[in-house]
Amino acid sequence: MAPLSHDPLWPRAGGWPALPELEPAASVDLMLLGVPAWRTSLSPTNAHATPAAIREALQRYSPALMPDRRAPEGTAARVGRDLGELRFADAGDIDEPDGVQGEARTIAATAAALERATALVALGGDNSVTVATALGAWGDDLGRAGLVTIDAHYDLRDGVSNGSPVRRLVEAGLDPRRIVQIGIADFANSAAYARRAAELGITVIHRDELHGRRPAEVMAEALEIAGAAGGPVHLDVDVDACDRSVAPACPASVPGGLAAWELRELVRAAASDARVRSADLVEIDATTDAADGRTVRLAALCVLEFAAGLAARGV
Repeated sequence: MAPLSHDPLWPRAGGWPALPELEPAASVDLMLLGVPAWRTSLSPTNAHATPAAIREALQRYSPALMPDRRAPEGTAARVGRDLGELRFADAGDIDEPDGVQGEARTIAATAAALERATALVALGGDNSVTVATALGAWGDDLGRAGLVTIDAHYDLRDGVSNGSPVRRLVEAGLDPRRIVQIGIADFANSAAYARRAAELGITVIHRDELHGRRPAEVMAEALEIAGAAGGPVHLDVDVDACDRSVAPACPASVPGGLAAWELRELVRAAASDARVRSADLVEIDATTDAADGRTVRLAALCVLEFAAGLAARGV
């Protein structure tokens, strides 16, 4: 990345302290964790290069919310807010997160991070990341947990790959009636997996349904279903749900997917709900991005949208 300008009145996002730099008893609002999985991807990918690329892209943005005159008088949104008031930390990357041992390391690291953080965002990596990060976040609450995916695909395939995380979580004990999948698209799935989702009782919100609804309204419905048992909810953000024009670095993105603003609003709405303690950003191959880095930049904005959701909680 080319050198960025410096302005003391325009601080930049990112560059947050590493976990070992914190005081032993210090807690934070948002923890980042890199999970550069890629070895079981169904499409050739260098997704393991993406966590570092997202961290770098964060520095292009400021950690600030602008005043919104539509907000009620006296609220933070009315006057704007500096997200730098939140406490951030970076737990670094999981070493070799693929495979049984790699997933065990990811589960343990996720659980440890959430002992010190209100919420965690895992930077993938391919979609296999969802299994270990969700299990690590849920811990003993698996029986009450919920899952919301923003994804064009069901991810109910057999085997172990980036196409199987939802099926694997169900087999691990997640109640499929507390799974909501937002953005499922035509011509990106098979009828067999559509039947599998229906038989399991998964709630599916077709991509076209979002044309007539506000993303925040859709997310509120999803969280009522996923959080019905009162347990923690994990948010899986597969960026290939987006239109290929804004996500060319996602191998499976197609024309007609979500707009960038829809994804951003969905992420912020999810993070504003205290039931959401963890999220992952997956399915980006930073090495194949457009010259302007638009896919990675969108992922970095999703990290900041998640932080904005936390700020809306009043943390």
